[in-house]
Amino acid sequence: MITSWDGRPVNMHVHPMAGKTSFDVGHYHQYAGTTEPAPTGIPHVHHYNIETTFNDQHVHLLKGTTGPAVPLPSGGHYHYFEGYTTVNGRIPHTHSYQGRTGNEV
Repeated sequence: MITSWDGRPVNMHVHPMAGKTSFDVGHYHQYAGTTEPAPTGIPHVHHYNIETTFNDQHVHLLKGTTGPAVPLPSGGHYHYFEGYTTVNGRIPHTHSYQGRTGNEV
């Protein structure tokens, strides 16, 4: 883990993530959570591991890495993310998901 950059200490931050998956096998799932911490003020990405809501008698996991930071005009930044959930359900399946994080916290 990076603790300094150019001799300066680096603070860590996270981002909120929320949304809903694609509609597959007659249902979708919602998800909400936060990314794992990453350094503030330097080029970075975040890892995430979030569980979906319980729908149709099962849950899925979203696990991945965001894209690089995208600056916001008012300060701060966000990250794009996308992927496929883990396989689960009476009829084994996945869901796709995509979105952008909220501003850094």
